[in-house]
Amino acid sequence: MNTRKGQKTPRSLPPDDYLTDPAALAAFPESEEAPDTLGKRISRIRDQRGLSVEDLASRTGIDARLLSKLESDDYTPPLGELIRLGKALEMKMGYFISPGAAKPYTVVRATQRQTVARFASGTKVRHGYVYESLAPEKGDRNMEPFIVTMRPSDIQETSTHDGQEFIYVLEGRMEARIGEACELLEPGDAIYYDSTMPHRVSCQGDRPTSILAVLYTAGK
Repeated sequence: MNTRKGQKTPRSLPPDDYLTDPAALAAFPESEEAPDTLGKRISRIRDQRGLSVEDLASRTGIDARLLSKLESDDYTPPLGELIRLGKALEMKMGYFISPGAAKPYTVVRATQRQTVARFASGTKVRHGYVYESLAPEKGDRNMEPFIVTMRPSDIQETSTHDGQEFIYVLEGRMEARIGEACELLEPGDAIYYDSTMPHRVSCQGDRPTSILAVLYTAGK
């Protein structure tokens, strides 16, 4: 994947996976413009809500040890877990992705998209993905649009969380498992489903798959 002009080169990444497998570790690229990390934001809101790490674990179903690593910036959850954290902390997921000034609209040029990478650490399991937020500064948003690049993966776990997801395949081939159903999608194909159903989306074949993914979460 070529790095666009002006962007920092991500750390070396193993093959990519989709948005909601809970097994992968993650990291945001270093940025001098964003010293307030994801872990600090979650820790601050948790303290403001008067919740302990164990309370938050109980509300989200996320292991307390992972939450502690998250607040220490040693772990970044997949987007499905961010949705659950947002609901438990009464915050929209967009706050965790981009807590900056809320604008009535936002334009993200092709040369200005910020790349976020999830990758494995200390494991031989193949997983991870690279995604780019398409609306990081839109205020009070209920939809989270991304361009996601996936690669072959060994991860088999499904995910469930509130909301809905829409995916449009741009390049490559993608398998979508929704409940008991399995669909193979190619460029130009699209799928829309309730995220409350067990689901998993993965790259098929030995080539990267690029998709437009929109996650919808209503309210806080």
